Amino acid sequence: MGKNTFDVIILIGRPAAGKSEVIDYLKKVPLQERIERFHVGEFQEIDDFPILWERFEDDDLMEEMGQPRLITDKEFTYEGRTMPGYVFKNKWFWNFLIKKLNLAYFKMLRNDPGFHDRKTLFIEFARGSEHGGFREAFSHLSPQVLDHAAALYIKVDWPESLRKNRRRYNPDRPDSILQHALEDKKIEMLYKESDWDEFAADAAFLPAGEGGKRQVPYAVFDNMPEKTDRPEVLGAHLQEVLGRLWQTWSGVKK
Repeated sequence: MGKNTFDVIILIGRPAAGKSEVIDYLKKVPLQERIERFHVGEFQEIDDFPILWERFEDDDLMEEMGQPRLITDKEFTYEGRTMPGYVFKNKWFWNFLIKKLNLAYFKMLRNDPGFHDRKTLFIEFARGSEHGGFREAFSHLSPQVLDHAAALYIKVDWPESLRKNRRRYNPDRPDSILQHALEDKKIEMLYKESDWDEFAADAAFLPAGEGGKRQVPYAVFDNMPEKTDRPEVLGAHLQEVLGRLWQTWSGVKK
C-alpha cells in the first residue's frame, strides 16, 4: 500500500460505550508511536452528535421566534408515558445524518485530495434498532466512504451503556461530546435493542451500501470489563484489535 495508516475508521457502538474515550486516548499518543502501534496517523473526526444537537438548538430558536419546530419535538412518549426530552419527529432524520457525514467527507477530499496521504479520518455514530440500527445506517454510507473504510465496534451490553451514560451526564454541557447523556427512558427507547449481533454475523466483514452489497472489514474492541478508564489497558487492547483490523483492511486494499 505504500503507507502504514488507515484511511477511514468508522467508530461505532452503543451510547457511552467508550468511542469518545478511544479518540481522546489516541490524541495523546505521539504521532510516530500512534502510527506504529495503531496504524492511525494525524487524524480528524466527524461525529453525527454535533449535527443532531444543532437541530435541537435550531428548533428551540425557531420556536422562540414564533415559528413551528421543523425536525424535533421536546417530549416523547414511551410505554404509554409522555416525558420531556428531545427526539426527532421522523425516523428518516437518522439516515439524513449519515448523508451529512457522507457530504462532509466528500468536501474534505474535494478540498484536499491528498488527505489520506497524511491523515486518518474517524467517522463516529451510534445506532439502535428503534431507529433502523447499524444495518440501516451502513446502507446509506456513500461509495466514496466505503472505498476507504474499516469499522471499529466498541462493545458494551445494554446495562453497561446505561451505567456509563448516567456517569458522564453533565446537565450544564448537554452539547459536549464527552459529557452529553440521554434521559434513562429515552436511551432505553432508542438504544436498548440493538441489531449488532445479527448485523455482524460474518466474523470479518459488515454488509454496507445499497442493498448491503459492499463489505467493510471490522474488528471489535471489548470494553467489558471497562478498559477505557485505564489508559495502559485501553492502549494494549486497542493495539491488538487495530492490528488485526489492519491485516484485514490492508489485505483488501492491495
